[in-house]
Amino acid sequence: MAIKYSVPAIIEKLFRTSEASKEELITLLGVLIKEDEAFLLEKAFEKRNEIYGNSVYVRGLIEFSNYCTATCNYCGLRSDNTIERYRLSEDQIITQCKIGYDFGYRTFVLQSGEDPWYTKDRLVAIVAGIKKCCTDAAVTLSIGERTEEEYQAFFDAGADRFLLRQEAYNKKLYDNMHPGMDHENRISCLRTLKKIGYQTGAGFMVGIKNQTLENIAEDLIFMKELQPDMIGIGPFMPSQNTPYEKESPGDAELTLRVLAITRLLVPHALMPMTTALVSLCPEIRERALKAGSNVIMPNLTPDNGGYKYKLYDNKSVTEGLDQEKMAALSKKIKEVGFDLQMVRGDVIK
Repeated sequence: MAIKYSVPAIIEKLFRTSEASKEELITLLGVLIKEDEAFLLEKAFEKRNEIYGNSVYVRGLIEFSNYCTATCNYCGLRSDNTIERYRLSEDQIITQCKIGYDFGYRTFVLQSGEDPWYTKDRLVAIVAGIKKCCTDAAVTLSIGERTEEEYQAFFDAGADRFLLRQEAYNKKLYDNMHPGMDHENRISCLRTLKKIGYQTGAGFMVGIKNQTLENIAEDLIFMKELQPDMIGIGPFMPSQNTPYEKESPGDAELTLRVLAITRLLVPHALMPMTTALVSLCPEIRERALKAGSNVIMPNLTPDNGGYKYKLYDNKSVTEGLDQEKMAALSKKIKEVGFDLQMVRGDVIK
């Protein structure tokens, strides 16, 4: 199908209306002319500042278990891998949040593999315990697929947000990536989280094996339809001892274009500068913020747990309880025109 508009016209339309066809999105994803790419990033930066100003929200990330029952072809935590496994107890998780709270954090992201050891009752106790000692803090869960009953119980206990990346809206691509998992259930979980009332996060990788620009456009269209409050997008990063270990990492420049398009397509979304993107290209931080990212998640996991939570090789970890390192990060962010804020940082609609 022929495109009706020039690339700048598509970008202008997207900026004004947050609307684009699949064909138009594919055209933007394939942009090679530097002037067009610069214009896309400029309009994404303008839209970001229109809604969120120069704020960059800080989340304290606690990766509390690297056990996982899944066998995803790209993930270093997959159950078939021989790695040093760990779990934090209920008390350890709550205590770490209290330490982070005293440091200044007002949002915590609790992330794990698909680990059934953390039953509904355990997770309810953890969420309630955090809410009791960190009264004005937001709690985000990123623990994979659960039943609607469990999601409701966590919400009732005080969980504010839930992150569950769909990874691929295209069923064939999803099935290739996730043997033994149910694509329909993944999408259904996201809709359930929205229905319950969570600030809901979705997202996907850029550059994974067999992914096409059309697949990325399909994910973007799904983001537009779902209207998540948070969207996590980062490049594919290979991990040892997985079926995809010899695949090339995703492209940082394409990832920036995807971030910029997402900012224009879902303007209100909170969009983290993912660890994967910084791990792939450490010098990209300023450009990612200007492309639309407005969230950073330093790691609060105790006992170097952040280094053991090895989704992929060469993972970069920002130690979020180190005063000097956090001061240096804040300074770097300020030098490029942004303000690092330790606040709840709720979505603005």
